[in-house]
Amino acid sequence: VLALLSKEDYYGYTLTQRVQEFSPVSESTMYPVLRRLKKENWLETYDEAYQGRNRRYYKITDAGLDRLIEIKNDWHEYKETLDNVLGGEG
Repeated sequence: VLALLSKEDYYGYTLTQRVQEFSPVSESTMYPVLRRLKKENWLETYDEAYQGRNRRYYKITDAGLDRLIEIKNDWHEYKETLDNVLGGEG
């Protein structure tokens, strides 16, 4: 979610659709995740009018960008370890 939001802001439904391109997740699962990320101050929300209704958009914060960097570093270390164990080339 943070990786997607690092590229652009999304409103909830579209964000769910984008995540579903990579992982099977339902809307009922996504919204608790988004609330948790917001509680951690890794994303923030804002509303915009669209065809007479408001859409809630999600935007990554500076703290969220920092967290994303940590996640990417952890992933690279994990991948390197697995590559070494499995004898693969990184």
